[in-house]
Amino acid sequence: MANSPSGDSVTGRLVRVLETFTPTRTVQTPAEIGRRAGLPSSTAHRVVADLVAAGLLDRDGEGRVSVGLRLWELATRSSLALRVRQAALPAMERVQARVREHTQLAILEQDEALFLERLSDPDAGANITRIAGRLPLHASSSGLVLLAFGDHELQERVLTQQLRRLTAMTPTDPAVVRRKLAEVRRLGHAIAPGSIEEVSTGVAVPVLDRAGRATAALSVVLPRDAATGVALDALHRAAHEVERALTRDS
Repeated sequence: MANSPSGDSVTGRLVRVLETFTPTRTVQTPAEIGRRAGLPSSTAHRVVADLVAAGLLDRDGEGRVSVGLRLWELATRSSLALRVRQAALPAMERVQARVREHTQLAILEQDEALFLERLSDPDAGANITRIAGRLPLHASSSGLVLLAFGDHELQERVLTQQLRRLTAMTPTDPAVVRRKLAEVRRLGHAIAPGSIEEVSTGVAVPVLDRAGRATAALSVVLPRDAATGVALDALHRAAHEVERALTRDS
Protein backbone atom coordinates (compact mmCIF):
# COMPACT_ATOMS: atom_id res chain seq x y z
CA MET A 1 0.00 0.00 0.00
CA ALA A 2 1.20 3.51 -0.74
CA ASN A 3 2.42 5.63 2.14
CA SER A 4 1.30 9.12 3.11
CA PRO A 5 3.87 11.94 3.54
CA SER A 6 3.86 11.09 7.27
CA GLY A 7 4.86 7.49 6.50
CA ASP A 8 1.46 5.92 7.21
CA SER A 9 0.31 3.23 4.83
CA VAL A 10 -3.21 3.31 3.44
CA THR A 11 -3.98 0.18 5.43
CA GLY A 12 -2.60 1.76 8.57
CA ARG A 13 -4.84 4.79 8.21
CA LEU A 14 -7.91 2.60 7.60
CA VAL A 15 -7.16 0.54 10.70
CA ARG A 16 -6.62 3.64 12.84
CA VAL A 17 -9.99 5.02 11.75
CA LEU A 18 -11.83 1.75 12.44
CA GLU A 19 -10.14 1.37 15.83
CA THR A 20 -11.65 4.64 17.05
CA PHE A 21 -14.96 2.78 17.40
CA THR A 22 -15.41 0.96 20.70
CA PRO A 23 -18.28 -0.89 22.40
CA THR A 24 -19.23 2.38 24.14
CA ARG A 25 -18.31 4.76 21.30
CA THR A 26 -20.45 3.61 18.40
CA VAL A 27 -21.28 6.92 16.69
CA GLN A 28 -18.78 9.70 15.89
CA THR A 29 -18.32 12.68 13.63
CA PRO A 30 -15.51 12.61 11.06
CA ALA A 31 -13.73 15.32 13.06
CA GLU A 32 -13.83 13.18 16.21
CA ILE A 33 -12.57 10.18 14.26
CA GLY A 34 -9.69 12.21 12.87
CA ARG A 35 -8.70 13.50 16.29
CA ARG A 36 -8.83 10.06 17.91
CA ALA A 37 -6.99 8.44 14.99
CA GLY A 38 -4.32 11.15 14.99
CA LEU A 39 -5.01 12.06 11.37
CA PRO A 40 -5.25 15.46 9.69
CA SER A 41 -8.83 16.56 9.21
CA SER A 42 -8.70 16.33 5.42
CA THR A 43 -7.22 12.82 5.57
CA ALA A 44 -9.81 11.65 8.10
CA HIS A 45 -12.70 12.98 6.02
CA ARG A 46 -11.29 11.30 2.89
CA VAL A 47 -10.75 7.94 4.61
CA VAL A 48 -14.20 8.06 6.19
CA ALA A 49 -15.78 8.90 2.82
CA ASP A 50 -13.99 5.94 1.19
CA LEU A 51 -15.13 3.57 3.94
CA VAL A 52 -18.72 4.85 3.71
CA ALA A 53 -18.66 4.35 -0.07
CA ALA A 54 -17.48 0.77 0.48
CA GLY A 55 -20.23 0.11 3.04
CA LEU A 56 -17.76 -0.49 5.87
CA LEU A 57 -19.02 2.62 7.67
CA ASP A 58 -22.48 4.19 7.63
CA ARG A 59 -23.31 7.91 7.74
CA ASP A 60 -26.62 9.18 9.14
CA GLY A 61 -28.62 12.23 8.11
CA GLU A 62 -26.65 14.43 10.53
CA GLY A 63 -23.28 13.35 9.16
CA ARG A 64 -22.42 11.12 12.09
CA VAL A 65 -20.63 7.87 11.33
CA SER A 66 -21.07 4.33 12.66
CA VAL A 67 -19.76 0.87 11.78
CA GLY A 68 -21.48 -0.46 8.66
CA LEU A 69 -23.26 -3.76 8.28
CA ARG A 70 -20.92 -4.79 5.48
CA LEU A 71 -17.98 -4.74 7.89
CA TRP A 72 -19.89 -7.06 10.22
CA GLU A 73 -20.84 -9.27 7.25
CA LEU A 74 -17.24 -9.64 6.08
CA ALA A 75 -15.96 -10.24 9.61
CA THR A 76 -18.33 -13.15 10.18
CA ARG A 77 -17.49 -15.06 7.00
CA SER A 78 -15.40 -18.14 7.77
CA SER A 79 -14.41 -16.65 11.09
CA LEU A 80 -12.87 -18.88 13.76
CA ALA A 81 -14.49 -16.62 16.36
CA LEU A 82 -17.91 -17.21 14.81
CA ARG A 83 -17.35 -20.98 14.76
CA VAL A 84 -16.37 -20.96 18.43
CA ARG A 85 -19.37 -18.81 19.33
CA GLN A 86 -21.78 -21.07 17.45
CA ALA A 87 -20.35 -24.16 19.12
CA ALA A 88 -20.45 -22.56 22.57
CA LEU A 89 -23.84 -20.86 22.59
CA PRO A 90 -26.04 -23.94 23.37
CA ALA A 91 -23.77 -24.87 26.29
CA MET A 92 -23.69 -21.27 27.49
CA GLU A 93 -27.49 -21.19 27.55
CA ARG A 94 -27.52 -24.25 29.80
CA VAL A 95 -24.98 -22.64 32.15
CA GLN A 96 -27.03 -19.47 32.22
CA ALA A 97 -30.23 -21.36 33.00
CA ARG A 98 -28.51 -22.98 35.97
CA VAL A 99 -26.47 -20.07 37.36
CA ARG A 100 -28.64 -17.07 36.37
CA GLU A 101 -25.89 -14.47 36.53
CA HIS A 102 -23.59 -13.50 33.63
CA THR A 103 -22.20 -16.21 31.33
CA GLN A 104 -19.44 -15.18 28.94
CA LEU A 105 -17.27 -16.49 26.10
CA ALA A 106 -13.84 -15.02 25.38
CA ILE A 107 -10.92 -15.73 23.07
CA LEU A 108 -7.33 -14.51 22.95
CA GLU A 109 -6.84 -11.50 20.68
CA GLN A 110 -3.72 -9.33 20.63
CA ASP A 111 -2.73 -10.31 24.18
CA GLU A 112 -6.17 -9.47 25.61
CA ALA A 113 -9.38 -11.36 26.34
CA LEU A 114 -11.88 -10.48 23.62
CA PHE A 115 -15.49 -11.29 24.53
CA LEU A 116 -17.59 -12.87 21.78
CA GLU A 117 -20.81 -13.44 23.70
CA ARG A 118 -22.51 -12.64 27.00
CA LEU A 119 -25.78 -13.95 28.42
CA SER A 120 -27.21 -12.12 31.42
CA ASP A 121 -30.10 -12.52 33.81
CA PRO A 122 -32.16 -9.35 34.46
CA ASP A 123 -31.40 -9.63 38.19
CA ALA A 124 -27.69 -10.40 37.79
CA GLY A 125 -25.05 -8.34 39.56
CA ALA A 126 -22.54 -5.84 38.22
CA ASN A 127 -20.50 -6.65 35.12
CA ILE A 128 -18.53 -4.27 32.89
CA THR A 129 -17.93 -6.82 30.13
CA ARG A 130 -19.50 -6.12 26.75
CA ILE A 131 -19.67 -8.17 23.57
CA ALA A 132 -16.64 -7.14 21.45
CA GLY A 133 -15.12 -5.67 24.61
CA ARG A 134 -11.68 -6.54 25.96
CA LEU A 135 -10.17 -7.16 29.38
CA PRO A 136 -6.54 -7.62 30.47
CA LEU A 137 -5.31 -11.19 30.68
CA HIS A 138 -3.75 -10.83 34.12
CA ALA A 139 -6.85 -9.30 35.73
CA SER A 140 -9.87 -11.21 34.43
CA SER A 141 -10.75 -14.83 35.17
CA SER A 142 -11.16 -15.46 31.43
CA GLY A 143 -7.79 -13.84 30.77
CA LEU A 144 -6.05 -15.91 33.43
CA VAL A 145 -7.39 -19.10 31.84
CA LEU A 146 -6.28 -18.02 28.37
CA LEU A 147 -2.88 -17.04 29.70
CA ALA A 148 -2.37 -20.15 31.85
CA PHE A 149 -3.25 -22.47 28.97
CA GLY A 150 -1.44 -20.39 26.36
CA ASP A 151 2.12 -20.76 25.14
CA HIS A 152 5.24 -19.70 27.01
CA GLU A 153 5.95 -16.81 24.64
CA LEU A 154 2.53 -15.30 25.36
CA GLN A 155 3.06 -15.53 29.11
CA GLU A 156 6.50 -13.93 28.95
CA ARG A 157 5.26 -11.16 26.67
CA VAL A 158 2.41 -10.28 29.01
CA LEU A 159 4.33 -10.62 32.26
CA THR A 160 7.27 -8.49 31.15
CA GLN A 161 4.97 -5.52 30.56
CA GLN A 162 3.63 -3.21 33.26
CA LEU A 163 0.45 -4.85 34.53
CA ARG A 164 -2.47 -2.46 34.88
CA ARG A 165 -4.33 -2.25 38.20
CA LEU A 166 -8.12 -2.04 37.88
CA THR A 167 -9.01 -2.49 41.56
CA ALA A 168 -7.14 -3.01 44.80
CA MET A 169 -7.49 -6.76 44.20
CA THR A 170 -5.96 -6.79 40.70
CA PRO A 171 -2.67 -8.74 40.75
CA THR A 172 0.09 -6.61 39.24
CA ASP A 173 3.23 -8.32 40.58
CA PRO A 174 4.51 -10.71 37.85
CA ALA A 175 5.61 -13.22 40.48
CA VAL A 176 2.12 -13.28 42.00
CA VAL A 177 0.56 -13.72 38.56
CA ARG A 178 2.96 -16.57 37.75
CA ARG A 179 1.90 -18.39 40.92
CA LYS A 180 -1.74 -17.78 40.01
CA LEU A 181 -1.19 -19.24 36.52
CA ALA A 182 0.40 -22.35 38.03
CA GLU A 183 -2.66 -22.71 40.27
CA VAL A 184 -5.02 -22.29 37.32
CA ARG A 185 -3.19 -25.02 35.37
CA ARG A 186 -3.28 -27.34 38.39
CA LEU A 187 -6.97 -26.78 39.18
CA GLY A 188 -8.23 -26.38 35.62
CA HIS A 189 -10.06 -23.15 36.39
CA ALA A 190 -9.54 -19.55 37.53
CA ILE A 191 -11.30 -17.66 40.31
CA ALA A 192 -10.65 -13.92 40.38
CA PRO A 193 -12.43 -12.14 43.26
CA GLY A 194 -12.65 -8.37 42.92
CA SER A 195 -9.93 -8.01 40.30
CA ILE A 196 -12.11 -6.35 37.65
CA GLU A 197 -14.88 -4.95 39.87
CA GLU A 198 -14.63 -5.09 43.64
CA VAL A 199 -18.24 -6.29 43.99
CA SER A 200 -17.82 -9.27 41.64
CA THR A 201 -15.95 -12.55 41.33
CA GLY A 202 -15.05 -13.99 37.95
CA VAL A 203 -14.94 -17.78 37.52
CA ALA A 204 -13.58 -19.25 34.28
CA VAL A 205 -12.58 -22.55 32.67
CA PRO A 206 -10.70 -23.22 29.43
CA VAL A 207 -12.05 -24.73 26.23
CA LEU A 208 -9.03 -26.79 25.16
CA ASP A 209 -7.85 -27.99 21.77
CA ARG A 210 -6.23 -31.37 21.14
CA ALA A 211 -2.83 -29.97 22.15
CA GLY A 212 -4.13 -28.75 25.50
CA ARG A 213 -4.08 -25.07 24.57
CA ALA A 214 -6.99 -22.76 25.31
CA THR A 215 -9.16 -22.14 22.27
CA ALA A 216 -11.51 -20.03 24.39
CA ALA A 217 -12.58 -19.32 27.95
CA LEU A 218 -16.05 -19.80 29.42
CA SER A 219 -16.78 -17.70 32.48
CA VAL A 220 -19.45 -16.66 34.94
CA VAL A 221 -19.48 -13.38 36.87
CA LEU A 222 -20.89 -13.80 40.38
CA PRO A 223 -21.51 -11.49 43.33
CA ARG A 224 -18.26 -11.10 45.27
CA ASP A 225 -19.02 -13.46 48.16
CA ALA A 226 -21.11 -16.01 46.26
CA ALA A 227 -20.18 -19.69 46.37
CA THR A 228 -18.47 -20.84 43.17
CA GLY A 229 -19.09 -24.59 43.20
CA VAL A 230 -22.29 -24.67 41.12
CA ALA A 231 -20.85 -22.27 38.54
CA LEU A 232 -17.64 -24.26 38.21
CA ASP A 233 -19.50 -27.54 37.76
CA ALA A 234 -21.71 -25.99 35.07
CA LEU A 235 -18.75 -24.38 33.32
CA HIS A 236 -16.65 -27.56 33.23
CA ARG A 237 -19.57 -29.49 31.75
CA ALA A 238 -20.11 -26.76 29.18
CA ALA A 239 -16.42 -26.60 28.24
CA HIS A 240 -16.29 -30.35 27.56
CA GLU A 241 -19.42 -30.02 25.43
CA VAL A 242 -17.89 -27.19 23.39
CA GLU A 243 -14.63 -29.11 22.96
CA ARG A 244 -16.54 -32.06 21.54
CA ALA A 245 -18.53 -29.79 19.20
CA LEU A 246 -15.39 -28.10 17.88
CA THR A 247 -13.68 -31.47 17.39
CA ARG A 248 -16.63 -32.72 15.32
CA ASP A 249 -16.55 -29.57 13.17
CA SER A 250 -12.79 -29.63 12.55
